[in-house]
Amino acid sequence: MIGAPDNGSAGPPGLNPAALSLADAARLLSAVGGQAVTVEMLQADVAAGAPTNADGTLNLVRYAAWLVKEMSSGAD
Repeated sequence: MIGAPDNGSAGPPGLNPAALSLADAARLLSAVGGQAVTVEMLQADVAAGAPTNADGTLNLVRYAAWLVKEMSSGAD
């Protein structure tokens, strides 16, 4: 609520789109994309060069940019 006092609680922790496990990324992308995305699909993309964070998590913005680059390079 606007103007409500902040009791120091940020609420329940959520997913961080800058650092998602492949399992969380697969669930999220499946939920919002209208098509099933599996961990195996993401692992194949990572093996093909999709960027990951140092800890192996996926940054959705960087991943999306990589997908666009891959799609555009294959369209020529």
